[in-house]
Amino acid sequence: MVGRSIDRTPPSERALVVLPVLPDDRHASNRLAETEGLAEALDVELSESLELSVRKPNPATRIGGGQLENLEKLRDEHHPTLLIVDSALTPVQQRNLERALQLKVIDRTGLILEIFGLRARTAEGRLQVELARQLYERSRLVRTWTHLERQRGGHGFLSGPGETQIEADRRMLDSRIKKLRRDIEDVRRSRGIQRAGRLKQRKPVVALVGYTNAGKSTIFNALSNSSVLAKDMPFATLDPTVREVELGDGRRCVLVDTVGFITDLPSNLVAAFRATLEEVAQAAALIHVRDISHSDTAEQAQQVELVLEQIFSEVEGPRPPTIEVWNKADLLTPGQQDDARARALEHSTSALLASGTTGEGLPELLGRLSSLVFPDRVTRNIQLPADAGYLRAWLHAHCEVRSESVSDDGTIDLSVAMSDDELAQFEALDRAVGAA
Repeated sequence: MVGRSIDRTPPSERALVVLPVLPDDRHASNRLAETEGLAEALDVELSESLELSVRKPNPATRIGGGQLENLEKLRDEHHPTLLIVDSALTPVQQRNLERALQLKVIDRTGLILEIFGLRARTAEGRLQVELARQLYERSRLVRTWTHLERQRGGHGFLSGPGETQIEADRRMLDSRIKKLRRDIEDVRRSRGIQRAGRLKQRKPVVALVGYTNAGKSTIFNALSNSSVLAKDMPFATLDPTVREVELGDGRRCVLVDTVGFITDLPSNLVAAFRATLEEVAQAAALIHVRDISHSDTAEQAQQVELVLEQIFSEVEGPRPPTIEVWNKADLLTPGQQDDARARALEHSTSALLASGTTGEGLPELLGRLSSLVFPDRVTRNIQLPADAGYLRAWLHAHCEVRSESVSDDGTIDLSVAMSDDELAQFEALDRAVGAA
């Protein structure tokens, strides 16, 4: 058993954090530190954090009997009010641990749900968190708690034995889940209308994805000159944020900052946040932000890839191209930066070393984005008569007007980036206006 004590000013909850470690787990120390960060995000005092070696999970408690006795001693010594188990507990395991330790017990899924519930700010975010919570609670409805043993019966010979409390609870949750799904469907429709409006304006969507605390919001702020919350904590961003971004050559795109992913992200959360994650699925390109200074950056990237595979498995059509941004280069030594640049050049996705804090690499990122989301636009010189205000307005609305000047006779000279399709639309409109 490996552990370390952490002294902090006691808030309302004192937590004992336990990480069951299987024999093939090579990232236990980093995983434990991550869970400590999740607990601290809830303003919970960490009285003790432990790694427990588990050869084979105990069906009753997840951990062994001797380890449970050690936890009882730690409980008596540190007086925690909460046990956080960094693992997926079955309802039976959760109940048995609560009974044995006389403590409130939450597993990794419950911990993440608590953080999401705390961070949700918009009505949409609260709806999605509430749906995930209700789905999680429904999975906990098994015949394990004494209050579920009651029965509610009617009178008369047709009433039968009555409805058990567990059946009533399940029916109540199902009704609530059904309503939440209807409300979230309304959110999806609204997002679809907004997305269609952006497509009409020829503004492609670029979605930021990545592991939680990789620096997505810092990159977002740097690219869009925004000031959304960007803190060194897990899930600092929960509700998606949308901003227009100038790509440096007159072209503009819409940048979306999304919720961060994490190891063992609960499937209920992915399902509940489907309306938000559709922005990822419908994007013209993805920016995968990685914390290149983290010792587990490769493992984190794999976890992000697993979630993306889950999202795109339900979407028709090709997956959008991805640019990997290896963020937090400013936290590396000069030698480590040189090594990271060399590895980035060899990377299959042509990764880019950058820093959202210092701005390093961001101009190159904007250039790559421009080439990626506007691959077929060519700069063309167009002349319009002085009275062709409608055609001029169409070019500004649908293409990229890079320069514009008016000659002495009123002729308008424009330099416009447009695709062959856009040129064909413009020429058809020009003929229609001329024929009118």
